[in-house]
Amino acid sequence: MSTEVITSAAPLTLTEGAVKELKKLREQQEIADDFGLRVGVEGGGCAGMNYILGFDQRKEGDTEYLISGIKVFMNKAHGLYLAGMEIDFQNGLNARGFTFNNPNATSTCGCGTSFSA
Repeated sequence: MSTEVITSAAPLTLTEGAVKELKKLREQQEIADDFGLRVGVEGGGCAGMNYILGFDQRKEGDTEYLISGIKVFMNKAHGLYLAGMEIDFQNGLNARGFTFNNPNATSTCGCGTSFSA
């Protein structure tokens, strides 16, 4: 399997809140150690592309990053859309969930999970 492991210079960042929530989810759901956080994009959504965020196993063509102790898997082709993105976790009265601050997005939808670039 063609994979690359990079421990620095990840194209995206996870805030402290996101790291805390991801570690909590991993523990609660008893996710195996060989799984990492998959971050990517797919066609669809009201603005053209949807974000992918979930625990998954490494796949052919992935690059693996280590961000704040969390293995992150990303298909190399998705780097163009995700470079510089910050993933946060909001737990307030107005919003609860993961948010994506993507400097490459030229427009986003109201739900915050779809964008165009």
